[in-house]
Amino acid sequence: MYALITGASSGCGYEYARIMAQKGYKLLIVSNEEAIHDKAELLRQDFGVEVVSLVRNLGVQTAAKELYDYCQAQGLEVEVLINNAGVYHDRDFLDDSEGFNELIFNLHMHTPAMLMYYFAQDMVKRGKGYILNMCSITADIAVQRLGSYSATKAFLRNFTRSLHVELKGKGVYVTDVTPGAINTGLYNIRPWLTKMGLVLGYIVQPNYLARRGVRAMMKGRAKVSIPGVWNTILLFFVALVPTCLLRLIRKLKLF
Repeated sequence: MYALITGASSGCGYEYARIMAQKGYKLLIVSNEEAIHDKAELLRQDFGVEVVSLVRNLGVQTAAKELYDYCQAQGLEVEVLINNAGVYHDRDFLDDSEGFNELIFNLHMHTPAMLMYYFAQDMVKRGKGYILNMCSITADIAVQRLGSYSATKAFLRNFTRSLHVELKGKGVYVTDVTPGAINTGLYNIRPWLTKMGLVLGYIVQPNYLARRGVRAMMKGRAKVSIPGVWNTILLFFVALVPTCLLRLIRKLKLF
């Protein structure tokens, strides 16, 4: 059986691939970067498992069907689907290009949803399967410049919860992994702030997050928040911020 991991050329995706290889799964790893082939070779050397690496643009609406059709044609049975691929930046919605907006909406919503649609049907027929979706704490934070990112993650979080309920009785476990900040370079945080965040525990390393995520998925949990305490504290205070204060913060250019 295969574990299919998207966005696996670096960061959390690569760590997910390493963990699934340690568990003895064959791997199908996908990325839009050619570096995915180099990572595949490292995984073969380190774990001695079969690894298929594909360069695919998952930000187009045909990507999920094409990937599923590839697996069908090659006879690759996917038992684990990890929807990890994503993009991030903080910018006003209208300042983003048409191409980027199409990319983030497809990559965070359409492609993972349709991958689940195709692969979960086979999992249900076999009576066993695992799906992990990389959501985000920002799903509960509707603020300027994060509109597209947080809204797409909110869709994925809510969709994950629904499918968890729909599919658990059929032997398929769907898990929402909700992280805060991760030390992947994705957020362009200044080095000294990253070091402080790691020391205080509100920024976590990708391998730590991946281990927690896979453990929750294999136990059939609906959700795991990482790091849980910091996310809870942050969301508590965010919920207290009124819209008028957000407008004032923007007017004063504080954020």
